[in-house]
Amino acid sequence: MDKDELAAAQAYVRLLEATRAALSDPEDAPLYLPLLTSPMREADRALSGAGLAGNEDRLFALVRELQPSLSGSDR
Repeated sequence: MDKDELAAAQAYVRLLEATRAALSDPEDAPLYLPLLTSPMREADRALSGAGLAGNEDRLFALVRELQPSLSGSDR
């Protein structure tokens, strides 16, 4: 995994974690959804910079390499 790919996988994980936090309480979700703008922008830039925009298979392989627990294989 090169530096740009690592940055993209990390940005995706941060976006995923921020989304989970924002949606954890359905009543408060509308209040927190605007806070996802920055992590979404970061992930978009990182994906483009790594040449991964539109290449979900490669991105998810990198994310599994970075954080195997996200694959569900630890269940």
